[in-house]
Amino acid sequence: MARDVPGQRPGYGAALAAVAFIGVIGLLAQLSGVALLLFPELGALAHDVLQRPRGAWARNPLLLVLTPLLAAVAGILISSALPYGVSAILIDVLISVLLIRVLRSPVAPAISAGLLPLVLGVQAPIYPPAISVGTLAIALIAALRARRGRHAADAAHAAALHAHTAPMPLRALGVYLPIIALLATLAACSGLRFILFPPLAVIGYELFAHPRHCPWALRGWRLPLACTLAAAAGVALVLLCGVGALAAMAALAFGIGVLYVLDLHAPPVLAVGLLPLLIAQPGPGFVLAVALGSSLMMLAFVAWRRVLRHADG
Repeated sequence: MARDVPGQRPGYGAALAAVAFIGVIGLLAQLSGVALLLFPELGALAHDVLQRPRGAWARNPLLLVLTPLLAAVAGILISSALPYGVSAILIDVLISVLLIRVLRSPVAPAISAGLLPLVLGVQAPIYPPAISVGTLAIALIAALRARRGRHAADAAHAAALHAHTAPMPLRALGVYLPIIALLATLAACSGLRFILFPPLAVIGYELFAHPRHCPWALRGWRLPLACTLAAAAGVALVLLCGVGALAAMAALAFGIGVLYVLDLHAPPVLAVGLLPLLIAQPGPGFVLAVALGSSLMMLAFVAWRRVLRHADG
């Protein structure tokens, strides 16, 4: 994903540029009336691409656009054909994972792009092209920076890049999908639909696909705490400022600050803070659901890792 070494502090310039970028997208969404332009994962994508010009996302500008677009198309089709439920969610997530595998894409936030229509009940055909406005802009930034910098990866960096972009092993997929099904069941039965909030599917994918290299795999309680704080800030900002560019910029800035204070690099957390801007009536229930979902995902991963260690030992 984004930070190569835990403890490495993000650059202020990249953070400010990412916040400004989200402000522009938020303003476009506000002026056009197309709220879906503000795809929450844009915060994660923009910050990572600006922070790491040699990172996996920045080095694949075409896939930055194509992978979320195809997942979004699948998500709209599923949302239109099937009611919200465990079966629809599993089909949706599985299709997104297969797209990532077939395209050999490192852009795991595409899973969130596919799941968002189901969770929010979006069926509008404008959704896929709307989210592509932001991803295309980020891809252009990445391509221009690569052309200017000509960043060459050394052997160590190339090995790390390969580790981060390797497809999810089938053994891990056999664990990841049942966990998604369990969270979806809890979400459907409890009425707290955001127990399985879209960025959580991305968080889980990275954990189970790259358990030794995912930058938040060893950070324990910090990931659920960061998600919960970002969710609370996003809700508070929407209630205080309304839905618009100001709230979007403040939510992203707060999320970056949380990650800095916790010494945690988890780009999907930045998407959590922006998600309330697309929810009809965000409130404490959203924050509670995010806390439960992220905690359960981390507990499941820790338990799975211990089982693996015992089996290997």
